[in-house]
Amino acid sequence: MNWKQKINAYERLMRLDKPIGILLLLWPTLWALWIAGQGRPDWLVVWIFVMGTVLMRSAGCVMNDVADRNFDGHVERTRQRPLVSGEVGVKEACLLAAGLSLGAFCLVLFLNTLTIALSFAALLLAMTYPLTKRFLAIPQAYLGIAFGFGIPMAFAALTAELPPVAWLMLLVNIFWAIAYDTEYAMVDRDDDLELGIRSSAIFFGRYDVMAILACYVVMLLLLALVGWMQQLGWPYYLGLVAALLLALYHISLIRGRQRESCFKAFLHNNWLGAAIFAGLLVSYL
Repeated sequence: MNWKQKINAYERLMRLDKPIGILLLLWPTLWALWIAGQGRPDWLVVWIFVMGTVLMRSAGCVMNDVADRNFDGHVERTRQRPLVSGEVGVKEACLLAAGLSLGAFCLVLFLNTLTIALSFAALLLAMTYPLTKRFLAIPQAYLGIAFGFGIPMAFAALTAELPPVAWLMLLVNIFWAIAYDTEYAMVDRDDDLELGIRSSAIFFGRYDVMAILACYVVMLLLLALVGWMQQLGWPYYLGLVAALLLALYHISLIRGRQRESCFKAFLHNNWLGAAIFAGLLVSYL
């Protein structure tokens, strides 16, 4: 394998060719940065969090593939991943994950002590999430905590404290993650059942669509509460209305439970996150 092929394998291992995960991790972090900074966050802190999000999402993907390497070969969507195909070895992957995590930690060192302390919890969440698919009925809830831990870190970085709204927004992200990752899990449901891997799509069964809708509704109601607590203007609520319409579009896509449509709904959550941020941004402007 030449160096170009090896770089391509690393890129696919880190999912840099599929940036949707970075975006789903980034939007809640940006919501938190703008609220914690009252519409004017420190741009150095924003840059650190954006770069840290890219690095830690990449590290999380590598950790996930190391943990799932004995399962991915049996799942239609994942059987060509670099660890399964042998393009990257397990030791290589572990060193890559460690390097990415170290890079993210170096960025955090420019922030305050509270944020540095929270970064260790964030790393623990990223490392342990892949294991939750073995025993948690809804591992997507744990994913919501792992993907949303940039929220309390953002408040810590900008305010040096963890106000109630930070934890409320983390709860918002848990419900959002259950919604979009259940859509994702619906794609692999048959394979997961055969392999004995747990997921919310399996747990909810024939009530999966209803459960996703309920998660979207709870998420948006909690965000409305955040807006009330922060005294945000009408553009923020207009963003929530746009997000609701997008959520209803996702429900229309997944009602038939077709793999392609469920995956399309999952990918489309990027626009839902963007709509909320747009409303937040205009509200502060």
